[in-house]
Amino acid sequence: MRSKTSALGIRIIFMGTPDYAKVILDRLIQTPDTDVIAVYTQPDKPVGRKKIMTPPQVKTLALQNSIDVYQPNRLREEETVKELLKLKCDYIIVAAYGQILPREILDHAPCINLHASILPEYRGASPIQQTLLNGDKQTGVTAMFMEEGLDTGDIIKIDTIDVSDDEMVESLFNRLTDVAADLTIDVLENYSSFTAVPQDDSLSTHCSKITKADGEVEFLNAVTLYNKYRAFTPWPGIYLNSGLKLKKISLEDKTSINAVGKILKIDSDSIVIGCVEGSVRLHTVQAPSKKEIDVVSYINGKRLNLADTLS
Repeated sequence: MRSKTSALGIRIIFMGTPDYAKVILDRLIQTPDTDVIAVYTQPDKPVGRKKIMTPPQVKTLALQNSIDVYQPNRLREEETVKELLKLKCDYIIVAAYGQILPREILDHAPCINLHASILPEYRGASPIQQTLLNGDKQTGVTAMFMEEGLDTGDIIKIDTIDVSDDEMVESLFNRLTDVAADLTIDVLENYSSFTAVPQDDSLSTHCSKITKADGEVEFLNAVTLYNKYRAFTPWPGIYLNSGLKLKKISLEDKTSINAVGKILKIDSDSIVIGCVEGSVRLHTVQAPSKKEIDVVSYINGKRLNLADTLS
């Protein structure tokens, strides 16, 4: 059943934290007949070597538009829930907020989440990276009703896009963010025309939060290595056990059989490195505590030649 709207338009509580959420919030603010009455986001965090307390971009945008901002450490705390329930709204829109909503809030208004995957695939924290790690040709954004499980609610609508073989995570992130913003407005404007469909839990997969350790790679499978590069650049980046960061690479071939890390070819501005299966072309690297340099200069400094091993 469609939620009633106020004379001022659709009253919305928005919950989100990263850039993905900021773009969606901005679209809501700019859309006629929508009234964002409050924003919930994560607390400010220390950033950089000097640990400067920095607000989420969602908070900055909200304050610029005179929207009340709430930053509870735990949304489930009794006083936090009571405070939110005093806010009369038609919908709660959630985009990468980072906290599970308690039942009292889920019952307060229709809670709609924008998740950057084709659910039930890639429930969890890193769906965009997982799309690239798996070499998927298609992905999308799912608008779904929230429930107490993690990304398990009924699906309202899914919008999909194609993914190229060489697309990087920042490009895909930006494209999916635009899809999510468009989908949010579509769902709000046409809410009564959608029939939500339960997810098939037997098809579900899960993806965890990315850590620094995920970036360590070996020259085993060229496609796997290249997909990690696509998914983990710029953060956490990919690096060898020695700490050498592989800053810029491309896929050379998928099927050749080689010794691990063997230098197969040296060109003027790049080298080809063998994997057990396939090979990659390496353009720039960064040694620990050093600046990024072209790989030919690096191997010259290390006195490495054809058939030597990069490690």
